[in-house]
Amino acid sequence: MMKYVMKRVALLLPTFIVITVITYAIIRLAPGDFTTMKAGLHGELTRGSLGKQFLDAERRLYGLDKPLIVGYVDWLWKFVRLDLGTSREDGRPVATRIAEALPVTLLINIITILITYLVSIPLGIITSMKPGSLFDRIVGLGLFILYSLPHFWVALLLLMFFSSSEYLNLFPLDGIMSDWAENASFFTMVVNVVWHLVLPVVTLTYGSFAFLSRYARANMLEVINQQYIITARSKGLSFNRVVFLHAFRNSLVPLVTLAASLLPALLGGSVIVEKIFSIPGLGRLAFDAIFSRDIPVIMAITSLSALLTLAGIFIADLLYGLVDPRIRLEAKL
Repeated sequence: MMKYVMKRVALLLPTFIVITVITYAIIRLAPGDFTTMKAGLHGELTRGSLGKQFLDAERRLYGLDKPLIVGYVDWLWKFVRLDLGTSREDGRPVATRIAEALPVTLLINIITILITYLVSIPLGIITSMKPGSLFDRIVGLGLFILYSLPHFWVALLLLMFFSSSEYLNLFPLDGIMSDWAENASFFTMVVNVVWHLVLPVVTLTYGSFAFLSRYARANMLEVINQQYIITARSKGLSFNRVVFLHAFRNSLVPLVTLAASLLPALLGGSVIVEKIFSIPGLGRLAFDAIFSRDIPVIMAITSLSALLTLAGIFIADLLYGLVDPRIRLEAKL
């Protein structure tokens, strides 16, 4: 067991380096940089004979005059020392900006993941008990229709019908909390936050129901048709007992693989949803950083997402042995 863990941990470092090298190279090689973006907002700074000197001085200030490999090594050395750098957009530490956006993204994604799993897995199990029935077909059709709807389109429709004064006007247009709620009681503040989160959470969850529920259904059908389930039924065990005590546990192995994506999903945020609803989370922060070529912020968010993805895969690997005792980690060596 320990040998397997050490081997897996040793593979994380080169994988992380490859991910960050590719990300840094794409940012640096993309047309334009932070200095040209900044100069574009102040066109008078680049006019005349001093324009080139100004841009060169700005590139030296932000380290953009260094070769790509040197710039990456400088960034990696700071990252190892837990120095995420300074945001070029507002001059504040990147860690501070991430700390401000992180709680918002965590709150939205924890709620989204809980609702998705609590609805999808039981729905997948129920439909697997009577495959091909009218209920199974209606549920499948409805879920796939939801799955086919683009997030940005649904988000705009929800805003138009539920947040516009021309229609229902039930929910706020943007933000995570009203200004007046900051000084209100705790209960009032919680209600206000929930009121703001209804439409973003609906937008994030509806498309996941189809994929996860049909995935759980397919896994359950595969397990139910195996010989040991038929044998258990022939010994007189009730169908519900066989399904929930035997089949469900064995069907969890593929679902554990999906759970590996939970860690990065918690912090990754949704760029489209957070931008449309003006939610100050990590997704919106990453979106703004990309358009402003804010390299420290982009690298910090990408690196954290990469680390969480690798950690999620590693944890899922360890959970295989707990979910299914027939799987032995030593056999993978």
